[in-house]
Amino acid sequence: MPRPKTHDDALRARLLHRAGELLSTEGPGALSLRRLAADVNTSTTAVYSLFGGKPALLDALYEEAFRRFGERLATLPPTDDPVEDIVRLGLVYRDSALADPQFYLVMFSKVVPNFEPSEDTYTAAAQTFVPLLESVARAIEAGAFVAEPQERIALSLWGMVHGLVSLELNGNLPPGVEIAPGYEQAIRAQVEGWRRR
Repeated sequence: MPRPKTHDDALRARLLHRAGELLSTEGPGALSLRRLAADVNTSTTAVYSLFGGKPALLDALYEEAFRRFGERLATLPPTDDPVEDIVRLGLVYRDSALADPQFYLVMFSKVVPNFEPSEDTYTAAAQTFVPLLESVARAIEAGAFVAEPQERIALSLWGMVHGLVSLELNGNLPPGVEIAPGYEQAIRAQVEGWRRR
């Protein structure tokens, strides 16, 4: 009878979750394989068995963060209204960040200096920008948006939602100010700025 598999996908997921927490709350100095293993109640051997070392762990963490983000974006199939699709993407962006704050910082900052994800992981990450680009292109083609380069419009829209979400997650808001009440309104105002008059 074969030995039970102890280094399984559930352990891998727990290790990635905790690694993201350590990086996002305490910084790169907190992420040692020994501490990570202890925090998840496993051995460093398990970490090496699943990831092969710290660089591969970091790459897997980056990949997992964008995989989850991409899956959430994929829950929004395109409709006949590309402008409304853009608003919905902005709402899912925030929902994703709030659901996995430990991965948000990993995705959108150089939390580990000098770390570069693998080419495959970087390519997969870039794919998460595609739904917004495609929706913007559809809005331009439909005559709903001005005839500007789709990348320029998409970057503007992304920058606005990214900025608001980052301020919220990092606690950089003035006392008594909340993002939630005006978040959708801010997206809609940005979208209206790109409307063809």
